[in-house]
Amino acid sequence: MRSPRERPQNMVHHTMATSSTSASSASSKISPMKSTFLRRVSTALIVGTLAACSTPPAPSPSLPEASAPPGAVALPLDTAPLPPPLTQPKSRWIAVRWAELPGFAEDALHEAWNAWIRSCERPAPPFGTLCGEVRRLIIASADEQRAWLVASLQPYRVETTDGNAEGLLTAYYEPLLDAARQPGNGFTVPIHRAPAGLDAHRPWYTRQQIDTLPEAQAALQGRAIAWLREPLDALLLHIQGSGRLRIAEADASVSLVRVAYAGTNGQPYQSPGRWLLDQGLVRDASWPGIRAWTAANPQRSHELLWSNPRYVFFREEPLSTLDAGPRGAQGVPLTPGRSIAVDRQSIPYGTPVWLASPGPQAPLQRMVLAQDTGSAILGAVRADFFTGSGPEAGEVAGRLKQSLRLWALWPRQTPLP
Repeated sequence: MRSPRERPQNMVHHTMATSSTSASSASSKISPMKSTFLRRVSTALIVGTLAACSTPPAPSPSLPEASAPPGAVALPLDTAPLPPPLTQPKSRWIAVRWAELPGFAEDALHEAWNAWIRSCERPAPPFGTLCGEVRRLIIASADEQRAWLVASLQPYRVETTDGNAEGLLTAYYEPLLDAARQPGNGFTVPIHRAPAGLDAHRPWYTRQQIDTLPEAQAALQGRAIAWLREPLDALLLHIQGSGRLRIAEADASVSLVRVAYAGTNGQPYQSPGRWLLDQGLVRDASWPGIRAWTAANPQRSHELLWSNPRYVFFREEPLSTLDAGPRGAQGVPLTPGRSIAVDRQSIPYGTPVWLASPGPQAPLQRMVLAQDTGSAILGAVRADFFTGSGPEAGEVAGRLKQSLRLWALWPRQTPLP
């Protein structure tokens, strides 16, 4: 079982997959690159292997294999003396050779470059001076991009302060749900804008109080963005912190919009799945397991919902492009398969990161960008992998929980902020 991971800024994390009444619609809106990524990872989750993102280039015969670790490729440009370790509040960074990065010679770097271009909309100070080169290299070959990385950046193995380089990889996504602009015809569960006067520094009513107290309901009167069919769908949206809604409008048209994180009631997050396990009510606390228990115990569904006192408020946003994800905590749109959430006290926003996760479910070796965070994404070697939007992305996210190693790619001769 993977516990939900809620995000305090822009998004809220979870690991529970869902099936939407809009599954066929969602599949039709997945971009070719994203669809390919989801197919590959989904296949890996089922059979334990991951298809390569592109045909690996043949190793150059001029590269001295003898100096590389087993399975790696040494790079002739990577010969400068290694700098000393760098420290962050929650991590220690150890400089290494590029040859230590598993799969570095095979990654389809153009996909990561798309995410990096988005980071350059709001670059961290050490990376702002590189953004001109990053933009220029968007049309370069993977070999040219790799050579530039080796010349410009220094890889650092991310470890805990006591030297542990092993951590945990999970995943999250953006659900797609049917909704209505007005209540009725089975749509009874509101998704709310933040109430007037909400103070981020003062706790507001709990989820149970919002459902039961007239004064809390009065404060939210007229604040509904849309209405969902199921309380569990609303809970899923609250846990993820962002989603896409296919909204039936009053004129019978259908709008596709995003609802993005706009704040919380300031109450602590508690995992409903963990509540079920602690009560001894289930052995399977996956999202299908939670739905099955709720269907079998409808009279106790409020207990499950109220076990999490945190309530999330949203704002409605247009969808500019269907393949762009919601904005992460860095303030830029997330890229499916190339954006991660990290503990910002370990890795600063906007940092390119090499991610290696050997499985057992979906081996991943690729460059990603640290563009988001989460209240439960804590620790030096900890990442949440953004899989995209819709049911396929949810299926991948719902299964992914495995070991992890990270390398921060930092500008050469640049201290940490």
